[in-house]
Amino acid sequence: MPLLRRLAPPFALFLLAPFVGEFLLGNLTLAELPLGVMLAPMYGCGALLVREIGRRSGGGWPTMVLLAAAYALIEEGPVDQLLWNDSYAGADLLHGDSYLPLPGMSVELTQASLALHTVWSICVPIALVETLTRTRRSDPWLGRAGLGVVAGVYAAGAVLVFRGNYAVEHFVASPAQLGGTALVIGVLIAVAFRIRTVRLRTLPGRAPAPWRVGLAGLAVTSAYWGPLNVVTADWYEWIGVVVWCLAVAAGGWWLSRWSRRAGWDARHRFAAAAGAVLTYVWVAFPVRPESGGSARADLVGNAVFGSLACLLLVWAARRATADGGRPGPGEP
Repeated sequence: MPLLRRLAPPFALFLLAPFVGEFLLGNLTLAELPLGVMLAPMYGCGALLVREIGRRSGGGWPTMVLLAAAYALIEEGPVDQLLWNDSYAGADLLHGDSYLPLPGMSVELTQASLALHTVWSICVPIALVETLTRTRRSDPWLGRAGLGVVAGVYAAGAVLVFRGNYAVEHFVASPAQLGGTALVIGVLIAVAFRIRTVRLRTLPGRAPAPWRVGLAGLAVTSAYWGPLNVVTADWYEWIGVVVWCLAVAAGGWWLSRWSRRAGWDARHRFAAAAGAVLTYVWVAFPVRPESGGSARADLVGNAVFGSLACLLLVWAARRATADGGRPGPGEP
């Protein structure tokens, strides 16, 4: 029983990362649940690596966010090749108004990839599972051997996804594109470790009520993610780029200031993640799955996944409230 209790958090994160990252968003349908088995090694083990490295290094959430951004670029760059492929899944997502010819990349698409994976595929699942577990949030879940196994499974999962995409797309980016993205990934990882010992001063006043943090999370993520999926006109592309910048700035500023005030605890961290989850719940309905299919099946799948997500939020909210705001060392 103790072994099962220790393995429960990493196993939950292993499953939750692909669920939130793909199914809850509406990219994949109920009929495509078996595809989650192929995605879990990359998504789930990627989230586990980010969480374990962030906790073991003592960097907390600032380190994990930067590592999650590095994961996002790895997945949509060298693995999926989405950032450069102008016919990915039969659609040209590159050549909009924000396309930059020199790097051969779209600003809007790159921002969307960073938002999707940094926030929802990695950070939100980590926050939810940490809310549900009764261990201290700063404690690692895996030993060195387990961490090595997770790293190996992640690498194998990434290779599997790359081979699957290449079999369909027959596309590989240029060495310059791959090299430039690898450089950015390296910088993100280096900065993630560099800021481990940085501790900002506390601020006067008390943190807002958790429900206000959750409402702010819902508002900020919906303000960006909603129009991006609902408004398909070309004129909105650069507006969406600006909205992304404003959302990142506002979200980062609020979280940085609120988390350094007295009273900030696990309930606030859960509330921020819950707001982002609820954005995916409603945005999933106007989003059409990549594989197409009937609108009715899509709506049924969205309703099922959204209901499961809401039940998970209720469970996590009760756990966070029952814990009464346990402290989480080294994290906002």
